[in-house]
Amino acid sequence: MALMISISGIRGIFGTDLTPENLARFTAAYGTWANGGKIVVGRDSRVTGKICENVVISALQSVGCDVVSLGIVPTPTVAMGVIRHKASGGIIISASHNPAEWNALKLLNEKSEFLDAEQGKKVIDIAENGPIEYKSYRKLGKVTEDHDILDYHIEKILDLPYIDQKTIAKHNFKVSVDAVNGAGSIAVPRLLEKLGVYKLEKLNCTPDGLFPHNPEPIPEHLHDIQRVVRDNDSDIGFVVDPDADRLALVMDGGELFGEEYTLAIASNLMMDYKPGPCATNLSSSSITRYIAEKYDQKCYQSAVGEINVVKEMQRVNAVIGGEGNGGVINPDLHYGRDSLVGIAMILQFLAEKGIRLSEYRNSLPDYHLSKNKIEIADLDPDKILERIADQYKDYDPVTIDGVKIMMDNGWVHLRKSNTEPIIRIYSESNSPGNADELAQQIMRDIMN
Repeated sequence: MALMISISGIRGIFGTDLTPENLARFTAAYGTWANGGKIVVGRDSRVTGKICENVVISALQSVGCDVVSLGIVPTPTVAMGVIRHKASGGIIISASHNPAEWNALKLLNEKSEFLDAEQGKKVIDIAENGPIEYKSYRKLGKVTEDHDILDYHIEKILDLPYIDQKTIAKHNFKVSVDAVNGAGSIAVPRLLEKLGVYKLEKLNCTPDGLFPHNPEPIPEHLHDIQRVVRDNDSDIGFVVDPDADRLALVMDGGELFGEEYTLAIASNLMMDYKPGPCATNLSSSSITRYIAEKYDQKCYQSAVGEINVVKEMQRVNAVIGGEGNGGVINPDLHYGRDSLVGIAMILQFLAEKGIRLSEYRNSLPDYHLSKNKIEIADLDPDKILERIADQYKDYDPVTIDGVKIMMDNGWVHLRKSNTEPIIRIYSESNSPGNADELAQQIMRDIMN
């Protein structure tokens, strides 16, 4: 596995692909691109995080950047740090949901948003071709620490006009949390305590980076938290990934809510208070569109990628947006996925409605996703996508990111991989069988 370089940063297995050398060079390139401004740095709890943090901070200083060090905090807290310190950007040292041996740099601009394509390409070009502007000893950057940034983040959530601590506290929620020993280990319990949760059961909330299970919050990895919710008769279970930007929910009784539905319930609260358009990506479930249409609002779709959703949200002035992987983006706080604000919004919604999460889920239609891929060997993926788009031209396929075809009983989204000779095929319908059949139909078309 080679080092993965993209517009949003670099990622790899520490010690083989990701090394202090390429960390330092890429960070210095970013600092040069930022013109030596103030940069906020935070990390998740990975074992290699402190080593990477030392390299990153030193590299930033070497190109004249002043650094505000946050320590172990969620990715959205780093975004809030950029806002608080009026910084030129931010670096999150986290490989997100990848296993513990991985680490990465995720890059923010002065708006606390992930770099867009043009910005990212400039950083990559500086890293590969220079010049990197190292400074003399008289012009090195300085380092300060912000130990209160998490409290700042939480207070900003509590200040939102539709979050009422008293309403939530009166509901006497019993909550279970699995933070996978990541950056949410301190942050999520602290938020819940501030919200007045009656009883809190913590699972894997020691931020040592020793993930007790695969850290991606998808069904096959959540059996332990399901058991804890069931055994403790919890009202709800919250699960976050290592950098706490994604949020999955476990219902009372221990059944999974479905990460594609996380954005839907947050959107439901927002639509109650300030109806407006929303935005997701092309591979996200139709459930958020269903919520928006209940309020006579439109749900727009962007190319896959958080920054693409953000750009679409800004274009249509969306009141909320996000991704079907459990990512909630609330622009009243910042333009980035944020599990903490998602948790507060969900508890507020349930407390206001006086219902259990399972009751709410039973009130919603069923949408089932099927995720597949097909190997294409030496075939040209762009020509395959063009052929499928032409074959289904009567369905007016969307081609801003691969090909998405809306059919009578669901949809199919095809995207080529940039790293493997495969095409990914996501499909959705009203039953698992129908979703699988839509995908199989397209796969047959590809191979014919």
